[in-house]
Amino acid sequence: MAHTHHGHDKDPDHGHHSHDHGGHDHHGHDHHHSLGDDLGLVFAVSIALNLGFVLIEGIFGFISHSMALLADAGHNFSDVLGLVAAWGANVLAARRPSARYTYGLRSSSILAALLNAIILLIAVGGIVVEAVQRLIEPTPVGGITIIIVACAGVAVNGAAAWLLGHHHHGDLNVQSAFAHMLSDALVSVGVALSGAVILWTGWLWLDPAVSIAISVVIVFGTWRLLRHSLDMALQAVPPGIDPAAVRMHLLQVSGVSEVHDLHIWPMSTTTTALTAHLIMPAGHPGDACLADVAASLQKRFGIEHATIQVETGDPAHPCVLVPDHII
Repeated sequence: MAHTHHGHDKDPDHGHHSHDHGGHDHHGHDHHHSLGDDLGLVFAVSIALNLGFVLIEGIFGFISHSMALLADAGHNFSDVLGLVAAWGANVLAARRPSARYTYGLRSSSILAALLNAIILLIAVGGIVVEAVQRLIEPTPVGGITIIIVACAGVAVNGAAAWLLGHHHHGDLNVQSAFAHMLSDALVSVGVALSGAVILWTGWLWLDPAVSIAISVVIVFGTWRLLRHSLDMALQAVPPGIDPAAVRMHLLQVSGVSEVHDLHIWPMSTTTTALTAHLIMPAGHPGDACLADVAASLQKRFGIEHATIQVETGDPAHPCVLVPDHII
């Protein structure tokens, strides 16, 4: 008779092991307790700063007839939406599991990271289209206004990036918001420098050329984030965990002759889950053994939510999930 056992005691809020709190901090383990409130404040401050800057940039864009500033204001507003999505996911991640959402809503952090990457790529696309049009038809711009507003942008985005950079701790969702703010600060630096050179030389083509160069840099950075968050959304084994090593680790448990139906996937941007069937011909090894297996998986691989099923390998009742291609 098959026996199913969750090899840990679960905190209903966060799904962490009650016996694992001593000494291994891995992939965001137990972060909600210490960072939840701080992170909420960081997101609130970042959103307020950026929303204020979007309004200022939009107003000065109209006053100086600068399409560059208006386009950047639109880009910054897309970042505000991205920050709101990241903050919302962070709040949802702390929600208790329900009868319908039995894992809670932690996976929303994966969707937010993916959304952030997509929004950023779309915004960059908009900047490039605008820049190409300006290369074809150079437009006079208010150099001094551009420099002043862009420098303000460096300060606002730099401050938001600094705040988020101190709190991401391996959380892809917060990391993606941090990448957003850092890329915006870089854009503002480029805009300010091009404004200064345009004042000196009158090279109107420089403004769009710089924005295209910065866009290429942002795309390279965002591509990795997009690929990583897409992998998570498709429940790929998180990077840094070797499934073959996990299988070997389980095979080395005393009494285990075979491992099948092994699955490893991200439950959120910070929490990894595992399910596995262990063939143990001598019978069920007891709860203490399963608790040790769960603790060792957390310590060695950072897998925090392990569900182990024990089978004896009775040929009269074979497991229907034995071949690896059956899920």
